[in-house]
Amino acid sequence: MDSHGQGEQRVDWAVVGTGIGPLLLATTGKGVVNVVFHATEAVRDRALDRLASRLGARLAEAPGSPLLAEAMRQVEAYLAGERRVFDLPLDWSLISGFHRQVLRELADNVPYGTVVGYGDLAGRMGQPGAAQAVGMAMGANPLPVVVPCHRVVERDGGIGGFGGGVDTKRRLLALEGVLPEPLF
Repeated sequence: MDSHGQGEQRVDWAVVGTGIGPLLLATTGKGVVNVVFHATEAVRDRALDRLASRLGARLAEAPGSPLLAEAMRQVEAYLAGERRVFDLPLDWSLISGFHRQVLRELADNVPYGTVVGYGDLAGRMGQPGAAQAVGMAMGANPLPVVVPCHRVVERDGGIGGFGGGVDTKRRLLALEGVLPEPLF
């Protein structure tokens, strides 16, 4: 129990090997809370330290926990081209304010196989001049792949940045049929 008499929150996590590299997936009792690209041991350890600190949580490597196992199954099915929509509860605890609003808009209204410009997404939020702020929200996305920040691109046709790397963004967009498959 913590100092307020409440039970400490638990975060279940696992690393899953995928065609885009190892992904760390983490869940709380509320839902999927974090997805981390390139989850090598060092990246994983930093991500877990951040989660424990930010959420005041006890961490447990628990790939068999029901919600985490389902999240892993759905991410693997998506990356295999067998799933287009995630049906998972999300825990938005790691993001707030405008960034959360932008990511919710993205998750709810930019479907598989489509892209949206940073400025267009800002316009949907009623702030047409906030393209850079939208870009910052994409960079702060704690739930990449599940909340598809890879679907946000530059107005001039450029691919834009991506926390998982531009090559990973290209592969995800190719998976969804937005771009041709990379040659190598």
